[in-house]
Amino acid sequence: MNEGVHHEVRDAGRHGARTGTDGTADGTDGVWSGSWVAERLGVELVGGDRLTGLLGLALRRNPKRAHLLVSNVLGKHVPQSPSVVYGHGVELGRRVRELLGPDEARRAVVLGYAETATGLGHSVADGLGLAPYLHSTRRPVAGLAPAGGFEESHSHATSHLLLPEDPALLAGDGPLVLVDDEFSTGNTVLNTVRDLHQRYPRRRYVVVALVDMRSAADAGRLEEFAREIGARVDLVAAASGTVRLPEGVLEKGRELVARYEAESAGSESAGAGRTSAAAPSWPVAPRGGAAYRHGPAPLEGVAGMPLSGARGTARTTPTGPRPDDYRIDLRWPAGLPDGGRHGFTPSHRERLEAALPGMAARIAQALPANARRVHILGFEELMYAPLRLACELERIADAEVRYSTTTRSPVLAVDDPGYAIRTRLVFPAHDDPADGPGERYAYNVAGAGFDAVVAVVDSVADTPRLHAPDGLLAQLAAHTPQVLLAVVPSYAPEPSPAPERPSMLPEPLRGPAFSSYAPEEVGWLLQDLSDVTLEAPTEEREEAIQSGGAHYAESLPVEYQPSEQYQELFHTALEESAARIAQATGVVTETVLTERSPRPVLVSLARAGTPVGILMRRWAQHRHGLDLPHYAVSIVRGRGIDANALRWLARHHDPRDVVFVDGWTGKGAITRELAQALEEFEKSDGITGFNPEIAVLADPGSCVRTYGTREDFLIPSACLNSTVSGLISRTVLRADLVGPHDFHGAKFYRELAGTDVSVTFLDAVSARFPEITEAACAQAKELLAADRSPTWEGWAAVERISEEYGIHDVNLVKPGVGETTRVMLRRVPWKVLARAGAGSDLDHVRLLAEQRGVPVEEVDGLPYTCVGLIHPRYTRGATGADGKAVTL
Repeated sequence: MNEGVHHEVRDAGRHGARTGTDGTADGTDGVWSGSWVAERLGVELVGGDRLTGLLGLALRRNPKRAHLLVSNVLGKHVPQSPSVVYGHGVELGRRVRELLGPDEARRAVVLGYAETATGLGHSVADGLGLAPYLHSTRRPVAGLAPAGGFEESHSHATSHLLLPEDPALLAGDGPLVLVDDEFSTGNTVLNTVRDLHQRYPRRRYVVVALVDMRSAADAGRLEEFAREIGARVDLVAAASGTVRLPEGVLEKGRELVARYEAESAGSESAGAGRTSAAAPSWPVAPRGGAAYRHGPAPLEGVAGMPLSGARGTARTTPTGPRPDDYRIDLRWPAGLPDGGRHGFTPSHRERLEAALPGMAARIAQALPANARRVHILGFEELMYAPLRLACELERIADAEVRYSTTTRSPVLAVDDPGYAIRTRLVFPAHDDPADGPGERYAYNVAGAGFDAVVAVVDSVADTPRLHAPDGLLAQLAAHTPQVLLAVVPSYAPEPSPAPERPSMLPEPLRGPAFSSYAPEEVGWLLQDLSDVTLEAPTEEREEAIQSGGAHYAESLPVEYQPSEQYQELFHTALEESAARIAQATGVVTETVLTERSPRPVLVSLARAGTPVGILMRRWAQHRHGLDLPHYAVSIVRGRGIDANALRWLARHHDPRDVVFVDGWTGKGAITRELAQALEEFEKSDGITGFNPEIAVLADPGSCVRTYGTREDFLIPSACLNSTVSGLISRTVLRADLVGPHDFHGAKFYRELAGTDVSVTFLDAVSARFPEITEAACAQAKELLAADRSPTWEGWAAVERISEEYGIHDVNLVKPGVGETTRVMLRRVPWKVLARAGAGSDLDHVRLLAEQRGVPVEEVDGLPYTCVGLIHPRYTRGATGADGKAVTL
């Protein structure tokens, strides 16, 4: 077989010519749905009528690519006839079968990409015939080790996991068919093949897409890669072309998005109103209660501007009787997977085909008798099951059926026939996503004149957030006379015997090879990623995090290099606070030794907890002559603690002796994260004894029982990043870098040794131990006799501030001096709230605020010395060219 790339593009047949929601590619006025973007940005789609029939254009908030190619036949952003959507995928699959021949086709495996191509990939597998199907996912499953992972470089959301129930699914040597909705650079395919070829090498790959939009250079890169790995790569696409982008289009696109969103916000305040997020006028029943109904809702908005704040259309007051139950019992076959997240085999396909007529009939029976336009709305990665239900409903129902799905991709909506995204509904994520809460979207559903919408979700997503006053069902109710809900059981693979782990996990990393600390001070249960480029500009990281496109632990901020003035502030603060920190160290260590264990194993949460863990270890040596073991481990908000680090600790120490250490508490998010993670670890591994109670130097949020002080004062180690933390970065957790048997990662910034003050900080504090020993022991004795129960007053204050300042996201409110400093150094700050009369503890915060143009607002009665507010609804249009913050 010849290695290299073989490219095939031809007409997809009867579904290919005209592909709009009414069977054409044009908008309601006969206008191409990409003309609005093309005219304003100078973007040109080169490929003829075939290409413009398949694609429109829109704009999105994305730091890597301003424009979005909007498919008319994918069933994601544009409601479409389900038979057209399914037909395109099946036809591509048939072409792959012809290309491979019957023998190779029988040995093939199809892999689709989350979230947009999960349904397309499954349809291709159907067209191919007997091929099993798997799609990547962004939803991790406890206890199920990934069989691979990769990055999608241009996307708003990056990390993909491969979670087959049967690990052998990808282990064969038959052709691997990779399916995506479009090729833009080819990077996604390269990342996938690179990862899988190392694990499961094979001779042939087939890449399938609706459109191939790569440049000649990108096409050549794929050919070179195929030769490099010694495999053949075939390309099958329904159409091909290129996107010509004028110089400066990315910045121009950002400015255009920012301007239209700002104008939209202005129209809301002027009276147009953003009403799609409003609650229905009756209580929303969480389960089995009232249906969502209302009279026809006229569109509101100005042509050429985002419709109702780019968030959908206005609604009218609900009218008419409400049925007792808006749920449709599909009677989904027991044990049948809801899709390809964990694999979908030919036998699964047979069971689904047999059950589809009955399930579609139940949907048809639940529809209003006068429904003439019906929409089936799938849910993010759950595309295939709703698509097949919609196809069957279209076959049996006397109604026009359309299909699309919700998405996590933020796109600007503009009410113009030459623009692909006319309306947008916004609602909170409702499946408890691993990367935390965020907005989700349904496009082109509002104002489409549907008589009924059937939302199809999996059971993991059937949560109170789905049924909340601002949830998806309520948003749909504002734009259609009836909303129905069909829930497909989320398939949970049966736990299989855990694969044999390596006989030994790696030994801890130690200085001077990893960190500037002495080797006996701390052992790092991490892997060294120093040779990997992980840093991204602060603004780019912030935009990706807030848009739901990336988790903060997938990249690193660029290390802040302090000015000479700022370094002077650090040394002044250290001199002034060393005794206070020393006393707090003594108090917390004495408390641990008395209450927890006479010989505790200190485990600091990297990296803010690590200097404190070293100080506690030094106190134990100073006061009691103890040589305590100390390790640093990674914990990631929304992802939990490093389970492999826990396994290492359990093999080498009694878990009951482990004391987790952190620097300070803010609102207590990590405290809660640790408790939940340890509970899940006990269930998955059966290892008990780890105590979730964290010991901290300062507890201004009143979140823990074991602390040195509850004052909110400046701990100088919070002033800097790696240069006061052993030259170690924040920890990193990314699927393509951290495998199932790896520790989380971090970098050692050896190149910053000239400005390192890590040991200077430790020596300055521990030098004060002798003078404060008596006071620290007395204070510890008093605390041990006192009621130290957490009041969580910090969390309550954060919730109040979040609402008072219109942020509505506690993750963007960072209380306390330490957390505020982190905001100034790593995130995009909006403003700083300072307690009236706060003194020198805030000198460094005021200096950083001045440097970044961030206002400092004095507030009476603030329970913290200060609170940092991250820029809400951040896009890079929210800062000036100098990176300084602006007011909203």
